[in-house]
Amino acid sequence: MVNKMHYFYVLECADGSYYAGYTNNIEKRIHTHNEGKGAKYTRARRPVILRYYEQYDTKSEAMQAEYRFKQLKRHEKERIVQMGGNSVEKPEEL
Repeated sequence: MVNKMHYFYVLECADGSYYAGYTNNIEKRIHTHNEGKGAKYTRARRPVILRYYEQYDTKSEAMQAEYRFKQLKRHEKERIVQMGGNSVEKPEEL
């Protein structure tokens, strides 16, 4: 059995905002966003650029990382994207 990977990813939209999501096929998902067929949020903010991603063994882990990222303040999100690190830490650990 092939071990399917799961991804938490962050896109930068044309208006400078961030969009965070989950996928099991990152290339296809970014293409879908840029075609205007992805999330409603990104449709009006194209083109989008992949700025950050993390790879996980399970969907649950990837979705937890997405949730943690969405709880952060803008400057904390920017720091994570700029660091390009391997994990999304809690705000107090940044």
